[in-house]
Amino acid sequence: MLEWRAASGQQAADRLAIRELIDAYAHCADRRDGQGQLDLFTADAYVAMFLDSQSTEPSQEFHGRAALAPVVDSLKNYDMTTHFNGQSTIAIDGDRATGETYCITYHLHTVDDQRMMTTMSVRYLDTFVKQDARWLFSERKLFFDWTEKRPSFT
Repeated sequence: MLEWRAASGQQAADRLAIRELIDAYAHCADRRDGQGQLDLFTADAYVAMFLDSQSTEPSQEFHGRAALAPVVDSLKNYDMTTHFNGQSTIAIDGDRATGETYCITYHLHTVDDQRMMTTMSVRYLDTFVKQDARWLFSERKLFFDWTEKRPSFT
């Protein structure tokens, strides 16, 4: 169970900045701003994807910001995406923080002339660092809890 406590002015500002970082990631993804998305990570960032959220081993791992470029570019395979961020928990310890964010993603794409919608429930487990007065992702683990694929007629 998470314990609630009042945040100091600096902690509140840091929480807001981290939440804006989380939202910027989704915004850049949906706008296909690959460079903007990459700029949200430290140079030595680590990203792991768990396509089976129950697995202890990631399906894919990426070491360093440069290694993330193909992942960011893969969103161009979709006609449109929408990332809807839900609740977040954030724990700050100086210039480091950890957090968990829930997200529902919608990916519209075409398969054999049929429009398809893929909806995914994703949980992000993040480690953040503050560098040069700016919060960045230093580690991001994506857990895909469920996926639904269906035809889209609109």
